[in-house]
Amino acid sequence: MVKKFSMLALAGLLALPVAASASAGKAPSDLTSKIDDLSRQLEALKAELAQQNETISEYGDKVDDMSDMLDEKSEAWDLAARFKFYGDFRARMDYYQAQGADFINPRTGMKTTGPEYENDTYFTNRFRLNMRVKATENVEFKARLAMYKAWGMESYARNDQQTWWPQFDGNTTRTPSDNALRVDRAFVNWNNIGDMPIWFSIGRRPTTDGPPAQLRQGMDSRMATPVAYMDYPFDGISFGYAYSWGNESLGTGRIRFCYGRGFENGLQYEKNTNPYPTDDTDFAGISWDVMKSGNRFLNIQSFAVLNMFNYPNFQDPIINAMAPDMMGINRAEGNIYHTSAVFMDKVAGLNYFVAGGWSRTDPGGHGMFNDYATAMIPQPDGSMLPNPMWRPNTDSEDGYSIYLGVRYDLPDAGLKFGAEYNYGSEYWIAYTPGHDDLYLSKLGTRGSVAEVYMIYDLPTGEAISKYAKTFVRLGYQHYWFDYTGVDWNVKPYDTDDAAMMTAAYMMSAQSGSQMPVEDADQVYVSFDVYF
Repeated sequence: MVKKFSMLALAGLLALPVAASASAGKAPSDLTSKIDDLSRQLEALKAELAQQNETISEYGDKVDDMSDMLDEKSEAWDLAARFKFYGDFRARMDYYQAQGADFINPRTGMKTTGPEYENDTYFTNRFRLNMRVKATENVEFKARLAMYKAWGMESYARNDQQTWWPQFDGNTTRTPSDNALRVDRAFVNWNNIGDMPIWFSIGRRPTTDGPPAQLRQGMDSRMATPVAYMDYPFDGISFGYAYSWGNESLGTGRIRFCYGRGFENGLQYEKNTNPYPTDDTDFAGISWDVMKSGNRFLNIQSFAVLNMFNYPNFQDPIINAMAPDMMGINRAEGNIYHTSAVFMDKVAGLNYFVAGGWSRTDPGGHGMFNDYATAMIPQPDGSMLPNPMWRPNTDSEDGYSIYLGVRYDLPDAGLKFGAEYNYGSEYWIAYTPGHDDLYLSKLGTRGSVAEVYMIYDLPTGEAISKYAKTFVRLGYQHYWFDYTGVDWNVKPYDTDDAAMMTAAYMMSAQSGSQMPVEDADQVYVSFDVYF
């Protein structure tokens, strides 16, 4: 624009001499003087124009440099923007009280009321940090780190919490321990293989808090792959295929084949004389989202646990391999087969679900649900002591469970009210060491559990991110135990049989696990922040 204006001015000035020559009555000396003035002005304009062109060129170079810098920063920003971080924090307080089952006092032979257990205030903090990042268009990495600890406690190895199991691979990050930040999930997805709806995934699997757990945990969408009856962090792989029903009411579906390792037996001593040696414990099965359309969802899963261990391996594997395990600790017991399904939907503000499970043991000659002591032997002093004989059970046993629940949402008031009930039979085995019920697994109970809860979405202002949620959750659970042995392949003892309870107490004392109880009450309140 400046250059164009200057050229027009110059053309006008050059035209002035012609106009001047055409003017009458002008002396030659005056004309010469004016021509000299115009020449000087022309030179000044040329100099100014040259300076302007130099300035424009200088600014142009600066603009180009800034553009290059912006391109570089944009590229760096794009690289950084590939990483997405989000997470949650939960502070929770629990009150827990349980009544021990009645038993026969070995010294008096008299029926004795079971002990009472209580923890009046148990505070925990849980922090989880999620990360997602794409390596290529179709390869994505996902991870979650977790810290879960009790207030004033840094001693997970001693199991001061008296949880059903001390910390091991199947419940790490899911049992209150120390303040370490551990890997809860870490896996890679390769999607759209061959431009088809097929994917492959490998790593530490997203296998905790599966449906329908999201309802009572205050969330509105699925948080894990398997149905909640399978609540076990493990490492493995999966292959999946997605499809569409071509019908709006049925929506879409996915089917996955999964394999994982639940226990690594480590280096074994070649000359081990143990008749029941440890072995790797592996999982294999399918998880099939039969259909999903809006809130309507149906999933069926079926899996096998191969070479199931009796107790997790808490000692050095080499030492265990060299020393025969006379008590059957850590040895492979056989296989467990498991099938379950859940159907969920929402009508207006009412969420509801129906779920059920079936389990079957295959001891393979090793024994499962073994009876360590049920008979009482009279002693010379007149007292009674349990029979210490170990009697393996080589029969296959079937168990089943039902699980029902509702949650009614009042979005205008920020309130949600829910109720759930589940029942497990005598030989029922869930697979939930990673449960979120603090002491005993709700879905692993051989008996009944009723729960009611309320969730209040806090009025904390506008959400900053799509992950943001802030709420408090208040709930109450009551357990009725028909049989002992929650969530594992241990002998179910009838809690109404005092003689059996004596044996159960002996076994619990020997293994360091929680003593058998007949009923329990738990009240919890939590403050949850998702960000």
